[in-house]
Amino acid sequence: MKKPAEIDQKLEVTVIPVSDVERARQFYRGLGWREDVTPSQVVQFTPPGSHASVHFGEGATSAEPGSARHFLVVSDVVAAHEALVAAGLPVGDLFHGGPDGPVPGADPQRRSYVTRAELADPDGNTWVLQEVTTRLPGRVEADDTSYASIADLEAALTRAAKAHGEHEARNGGVHDEQWPAWYAEYMVNEQTGAELPQ
Repeated sequence: MKKPAEIDQKLEVTVIPVSDVERARQFYRGLGWREDVTPSQVVQFTPPGSHASVHFGEGATSAEPGSARHFLVVSDVVAAHEALVAAGLPVGDLFHGGPDGPVPGADPQRRSYVTRAELADPDGNTWVLQEVTTRLPGRVEADDTSYASIADLEAALTRAAKAHGEHEARNGGVHDEQWPAWYAEYMVNEQTGAELPQ
């Protein structure tokens, strides 16, 4: 018999409380989220690149509209923020954690998990955009590494290229014939939180 930890359990849906279903539907369409067909009366939207979706609708939850708070992971929070602002969506300013609390702007070193911005739907349900490029150790198995979009893959390749240039410079500027293996190790280790190759 399997133990609970041996059974794959993938988060499928989270429910958000809204007061006006059609208003919420228009908002999430405006975000560019995909509206899915469901076998029930709830409305379901899925953010681009996400495996989990959002439900809302009449009777979907007894929670107070506007009480939900969820995190959306993005690989480049500055670009995501600029796109939301350009689309006229209600996103707050970028901020990052400092020793005395939030500090305006993106983290100068662009450390993973540090820079955020908050977006609220018409009811006040909050979506925290959080930049994650390198996962903390143990969060992702090496066999499960993947990229949700072309933009995520491009951003990962750009980070790997920069790190590989530093690797070649440390080795006297000699061209690394094994660069594909180095890139592959870097990109998998970045996602899994393992030590990055030098």
